[in-house]
Amino acid sequence: MKIALAQLNTIVGDCRGNLGGVLSALEKARDHGADLVVFPEQTLPGYPAEDLLEREDFIDQVEAAFQEAVAACEGIAMVLGTVVRTGNSEGKPIYNSAALVKDREVLGFQHKTLLPTYDVFDEARYFCSATEHPVFELGGRKLALAICEDLWNLPGFCGENRYDIDPMQKWIAAGGADLVVAISASPFSLGRPRFRQGLLEEIVKSTGVDLVYCNLVGGNTSLVFDGSSLAMDSNLEVLCHGRSFDEDLVVFELPPGPGVETDAGPVPAIAGEVDPGCEDLEQAFGALVLGTRDYLHKSGFKKAVLGLSGGIDSALTAAVAAEALGPENVVGVTMPSRYSSAGSVSDSAALAGNLGITLEEIPIEKIFSSALETLAPVFDGLEEDVTEENIQARIRGLLLMALSNKLNALLLTTGNKSELAVGYCTLYGDMSGGLAVISDVPKTLVYRIAEWLNRDGEVIPPATIEKPPSAELRPDQKDTDSLPAYEVLDGILEAYVEEGLGLGEIVERGFEEETAARILSLVDRNEYKRLQAAPGLRITSKAFGPGRRFPVVKRLSRSEEVEPGR
Repeated sequence: MKIALAQLNTIVGDCRGNLGGVLSALEKARDHGADLVVFPEQTLPGYPAEDLLEREDFIDQVEAAFQEAVAACEGIAMVLGTVVRTGNSEGKPIYNSAALVKDREVLGFQHKTLLPTYDVFDEARYFCSATEHPVFELGGRKLALAICEDLWNLPGFCGENRYDIDPMQKWIAAGGADLVVAISASPFSLGRPRFRQGLLEEIVKSTGVDLVYCNLVGGNTSLVFDGSSLAMDSNLEVLCHGRSFDEDLVVFELPPGPGVETDAGPVPAIAGEVDPGCEDLEQAFGALVLGTRDYLHKSGFKKAVLGLSGGIDSALTAAVAAEALGPENVVGVTMPSRYSSAGSVSDSAALAGNLGITLEEIPIEKIFSSALETLAPVFDGLEEDVTEENIQARIRGLLLMALSNKLNALLLTTGNKSELAVGYCTLYGDMSGGLAVISDVPKTLVYRIAEWLNRDGEVIPPATIEKPPSAELRPDQKDTDSLPAYEVLDGILEAYVEEGLGLGEIVERGFEEETAARILSLVDRNEYKRLQAAPGLRITSKAFGPGRRFPVVKRLSRSEEVEPGR
């Protein structure tokens, strides 16, 4: 059986546009002689459609697109991700479904059984869970259809078992399936592609079936989907591998079922060798580029504007934007003040030259002086503090938003995850913008990606990488005046935010108690800032955003987490 994996980049809500991608892939797959083409989870509505799924008119659109797809499925079979009404008066009204279609006939549906409600997922809010697990006959194979989470319940591999039912056992042990076709919308995070492939290997090992896996690709708001579709036979040989962070149509020959002899051998994997030491850095940059490109283009923007400080965060953001949109569509703005170092302008200019982006220089001294003069009667007798620092940041935010409006260019926020975690950022100032590109990139990872970008030549000026980080909002300011070294800060943040450890457990890892307690307190009390931040691109296992939900108004006590005197 010749199978095509149609790894599509869909747009949430654009049923007509997504249908166009399906029809195009069907035609190409037929031209390649494919017997079956497999699409990702929720291909027609887009993923995640969230509360669009509660609109009857939207479900009508999905159903209409599905009927057109069925009508176009001639001379070939397909597995298509869609939404199906339950027809029940009680419970959730729709299923998350995989449809098996052949020659304009719907052979049947497999609805999703396991509906995740953790991290960024909230599928039980919308969908009804499957109760039936049919096995289909196709091309001499006994075929089971799985949908993403249905695979993620392997005992001993996926951590805690969240579900009482194992669909794989229904299909294989009870139904006798020898081929599992899985459609998926599995978002990217660092290390996720490796873990995902390891999961598929363990499933094949434990079941002895051939497995075909088609994953979504593209950026949808905060989530980035990496694709990386693959097929694996029962001998654990990878038959094909879809590209990462790009649409792909991969056609391969699946060996026949058990007991059938053939001269056809497996198609070698398409993926090339990747330097293990750079794999995560390359994928992190690829995810940021894809997420930025899709966020802008799917929102109707062609251009981006951002502030350039001469620092490493804005430099990395600019490099991502230039790669995502083309340098001709990126405007960098340097806005020196009385406290800016000479390098803030010269390093920004060097970066802009390296990237080929436009650079504008707009000094803020006159506006800042005018603001201080205007406020002087009210501020009389009060010492200077962070207020004056924030005024500068807000002036820059005002100017950047003006350029964003005038140029019809989306303003990119340049703050990193470490700063956002502890509130080392200014509301309505440097937090202004439509997309926070690196808000899920810890400061130490920012440096690593920057160095990786310079592996074949200068992209980010060495001075930008080597200089001590500073907000430059007061004389001789350094980040370490307010924060511990970023190596320490990021270690504490990873333990607290991503791993969910308490203060006592963090101290046991070797972090100084007073420092750790202060950082945890900063994270907790700056929830209000993050609630007002621009959407960010998720690349770690736990980003600030829809996958992390904490109340803004709260009171936490940790007095009992650490023994007195420690």
